[in-house]
Amino acid sequence: MVSIGTRKGIVSGSVQQASEGRIKMLRATDVFASGGNFGEEVRMKITGVRRSNGAARGQFRALLSGLTSGARWLAIFLGIVLGADSAGRAQSFAAFILRALSTPEANRQAVVDSFLAALASCPLIEADTVAHFLYAGQASSVTVAGDMNQWDPRAWPMRNLTGTTLWYRTAVFERDARIDYKFVVDGGTWLLDPRNPYQVRGGFGPNSELRMPGYVPPDEVVYRPEVPHGTLRDTTVTSFFLGNTRTIRVYLPPGYDGGQESLPLLLVHDGLEYISLAQAHVVLDNLIAAQRIRPVVAVFVPPVDRTAEYAGSKKELFTRFLLEELLPALCRRYRIASDPSLRAVLGASNGGNIALYLGLHHPEAFGNVAAQSSNVEPEIAAGFRDGPRLPLRIYLDLGTYDIPLIIERVRGLVPILTERGYPLRCAEYHEGHSWGNWRAHVDEALEFFFPGPALRVGMLEETLPTTPRVQVYPNPMKGSGTLAVHLPRGTSFEIRLYDVRGRCQRTLRSCAGSAGVTTVWLDARDDRGFPLESGLYICRLAAPGGITSVGRLILLR
Repeated sequence: MVSIGTRKGIVSGSVQQASEGRIKMLRATDVFASGGNFGEEVRMKITGVRRSNGAARGQFRALLSGLTSGARWLAIFLGIVLGADSAGRAQSFAAFILRALSTPEANRQAVVDSFLAALASCPLIEADTVAHFLYAGQASSVTVAGDMNQWDPRAWPMRNLTGTTLWYRTAVFERDARIDYKFVVDGGTWLLDPRNPYQVRGGFGPNSELRMPGYVPPDEVVYRPEVPHGTLRDTTVTSFFLGNTRTIRVYLPPGYDGGQESLPLLLVHDGLEYISLAQAHVVLDNLIAAQRIRPVVAVFVPPVDRTAEYAGSKKELFTRFLLEELLPALCRRYRIASDPSLRAVLGASNGGNIALYLGLHHPEAFGNVAAQSSNVEPEIAAGFRDGPRLPLRIYLDLGTYDIPLIIERVRGLVPILTERGYPLRCAEYHEGHSWGNWRAHVDEALEFFFPGPALRVGMLEETLPTTPRVQVYPNPMKGSGTLAVHLPRGTSFEIRLYDVRGRCQRTLRSCAGSAGVTTVWLDARDDRGFPLESGLYICRLAAPGGITSVGRLILLR
């Protein structure tokens, strides 16, 4: 059976899309490559290509050679098991190639045209993890550039099927991968995939979007006319410290004008792009309407000199602009909470770097930091490692197809934060350094920082606890969840996770600033970073002064 990637139906609420563990499958491995040999006798039995057809044998040898043994047998599987049969079932791409190669070259284009006409969309996806990129057109060269090869137009050349206008490239991805890509024709013309209905906007225009079958599109970015909508107001701000002017955009939640209470604050770097490319205002509308987050005031701040302000010589001046000029003006005009635990800063890439910088140096202003695919300058990582533990909650995410240096830096920061006991939510997704990735996970950061009533039902209590208690939500838990720690007073604490044999598998340390409920993020890994097995676990809470409590966790895989 040949499956074509299709858009998933609307999913209510927030969908957990993080893959558990760093899946080390055949990641973006070529299935059809050039060079080398593959067993002639076996190949002839498999393909049924006559030995006398030397041209067909030669091209098929080029297709299958140079592979790992696993990829070779995957190609064989697709050719035999998934091939067209006498009952007329769907034809696999490998079977199509074999049929085309066994057809006289003069008639081969008709075989290609018939095959393409039968496809609902491209890329063609088989066996849940195999993607065939297909381009039809006159060209001297065609390549595929995208997240999977850091947008290098030379990295992934496509192969032309001799005697036709078809160019193809086959690769293996994770089942839930989502990739931005384009075709590069004749070395300089960048084109969207005309057979792919899925597109996503990026910083340099729209890209085609590969959606593997397990990928679930984000529901919360979809505009819904029936949902109450907040308002966006533009304000021009001039900075004495930076000597420049910029227009910021302020989001006020539905019902703001009729209220009196001070609201949480979300400050967003690359703010206008988070609106135009990540639909952050739509995400806020939908999450507030679903009571998944509290109503918030969001301030979307664009850069003027981006690299210098976010990761260069102007970081300190930009920080002074935010803290001494912008925030005081906003607080005079809008009802914004002064408590840093009700203030968050969000950014992606270098915007994530300045978000971490603000949290590190000014926790009195922002108690929550979200950094997506973040650059993490070495001095920032060192500050979290060597400095005092700060009253911060931190959200990190990145793509496994992200910029290699960013992957290295974010993965290096995670154990530092974990060892220091920071409340941390961190996830990796089989995506790249793109707005299509970041927009899908803004909701997870907001729900971590400002959970609404819908997320607190059965987990959090409004009254102050008189006895210590630890709760797991959800329970049973699949992959990741939240530990709600109920404490009668502010204190540092430790949670240990034991398996049924009494072995400690995970140790978490954190600190509650006051009596009440403190949340700690838990992913299903042991202290070495390996995935925990399904089963029953005991959560033991311990704090100074004889505070202890025990809870149960059921983990599902």
